[in-house]
Amino acid sequence: MIDSHCHLDFKEFRGRLDAVISEALKAGVHTIINVGADLETSRNSVDLALRNDCIFATVGVHPHDARTYDEATECALLQLMGSKKVVAIGEIGLDYYRDLSPRQVQIKVFRRQLQIAVERKMPVVVHTREAFRDTYDIVKEFAPHLPGGIFHCFPGTIEEAAEVFEIGFVISVGGVITFPNSKMAEVAKEVPLDKVLLETDSPYLAPVPFRGKTNQPANVRIVCERMASLRGISALEIETATDRNCRRVYRLEETFGG
Repeated sequence: MIDSHCHLDFKEFRGRLDAVISEALKAGVHTIINVGADLETSRNSVDLALRNDCIFATVGVHPHDARTYDEATECALLQLMGSKKVVAIGEIGLDYYRDLSPRQVQIKVFRRQLQIAVERKMPVVVHTREAFRDTYDIVKEFAPHLPGGIFHCFPGTIEEAAEVFEIGFVISVGGVITFPNSKMAEVAKEVPLDKVLLETDSPYLAPVPFRGKTNQPANVRIVCERMASLRGISALEIETATDRNCRRVYRLEETFGG
């Protein structure tokens, strides 16, 4: 099983990271994608991946930190992209909910990182919150020149998911599908099984019965089981399909042979 999106380098895991990785492996999570959010976490993500065979990294600047993006940051990110363990650029995108960076700055930095993804022929991990239409319209512009990517922790409707699929992207779902009256659960139940990945977004969004606690990659199994229940099929079918989707998007077969 693959956790397609987490942040193991965040402070919540300090001092217990080895135990968290061990618990994931015991739960059947054989691959973890650790996602960068700014230059520091991108560096940490690559370092973590280089030290652990089961972990791969992404690098990029999150919309919250778009205001920190400058030429030096870009040069450092480009250097990190040369690592054999880096599988995507992300997470990048737009966040109009918190607005921690000015929206025009978010848009400028998002577009720049998409252009780099085009140049480097790398998939992207997209964050969008209260900004789906602007995010989608920008991604759609670049999509014909990209090898694909993920709208992670997908916040949209079934109809919006269909738009994402039309431009060659997929979505990922996480612990939110275990919450009561979850819109994400409705999407997870209905979308084509070859268009969805599983994630935890650890340390955030822990699934029921751990809601409100620190999330961790081992909990992707709970997400898998919930999605199986929603769709009326076995957890093994969900695991097989979503793992295949994740390997395809991150190009793990072609790049790493597994």
